[in-house]
Amino acid sequence: MKSTPFTQKHIELGAKMHEFAGYNMPIEYSGIIDEHMTVCNAVGVFDVSHMGEFWVKGPKALEFVQNVTSNNAAALEVGKIQYSSFINDNGGIIDDLLVYRYEDEKFLLVVNAANIEKDWNWCVAHKIEGAELENSSDNIAQLAVQGPKALDTLQKLTSLDLKDIPYYTFKVGDMAGVNNVIISNTGYTGAGGFELYFYPQYSEQIWNAIFEAGKEFGIKPAGLGCRDTLRLEMGFCLYGNDLDDTTTPIEAGLGWITKFVDGKNFTARAILEAQKQNGVQRKLVGFELVDRGIPRHGYDLVNAEGEKIGTVTSGTMSPTRKIGIGMGYVKTEYSKLGTEIYIDVRGRKLKAVVVRPPFRK
Repeated sequence: MKSTPFTQKHIELGAKMHEFAGYNMPIEYSGIIDEHMTVCNAVGVFDVSHMGEFWVKGPKALEFVQNVTSNNAAALEVGKIQYSSFINDNGGIIDDLLVYRYEDEKFLLVVNAANIEKDWNWCVAHKIEGAELENSSDNIAQLAVQGPKALDTLQKLTSLDLKDIPYYTFKVGDMAGVNNVIISNTGYTGAGGFELYFYPQYSEQIWNAIFEAGKEFGIKPAGLGCRDTLRLEMGFCLYGNDLDDTTTPIEAGLGWITKFVDGKNFTARAILEAQKQNGVQRKLVGFELVDRGIPRHGYDLVNAEGEKIGTVTSGTMSPTRKIGIGMGYVKTEYSKLGTEIYIDVRGRKLKAVVVRPPFRK
């Protein structure tokens, strides 16, 4: 298994470790629910150094990004970020990613850890003259400092005014005595906060400074377990569960990151345009359980007659709502808000209702 610059720190702190995307990662420290509520109410810190980072530089950098991603990167100003996806030849999602416009002719693509090699190969296969690619995944460490007290914690450590970094924008500056840190108002929790990108040699310095600064707010390290429950309560998709090579952004409700602007000829554009115009056979929906129970990935979704209508892609017991919540693909006729559906749990039909996430208000 690969390590992040923080792996030894997690072990020393007694984290429950497990393999994730080839890395030895912390799943939980004080418990998933405790960490979840800490992030919702105060501030938690996630090691997300396993994520992949690709630089795209040169006079044709924008053209390259437009060719390989579904969103309209031309609309990005320097300092702005957008959510996007790589699309395969059949319209399926190779990966979902963040696109940072670092400079006029320089972009940063942040991809999922499990897909680094696949994404890199896709980018290399679609490289154009005038766009230089660099895979910096092993040379960038990343921490996500999340929660309502994240700004107060990090403000102690930087000369930048963090209130001047709105959602989905970033600045480059000092953090905990380290220069050239990317300070990004993004996250995967819905609780607010920042993601920090820096060189691995400064990992211990930055980690220690953050935990000292957050001590008065009850700061805690958080693992991938509560990262999953937090993102699910917000209805954020997880690649490998809710998105994969066979699901299209139109089916997944990601039409808003699929832009059919003039001059943007990304892969399978015609397929996705046809889906948007003609409709799809299945849609990703959110649902809340009416009956007591926990929906799990892979469970069948059925109608009142017990006929299969879809599959659960993500599910859990909501730590804040104390009810079963989930997402899954259903036949389009069952996707309307308020529709009653059922989760087949080992032969028991648990009633649920289709709702629009987020589940945590």
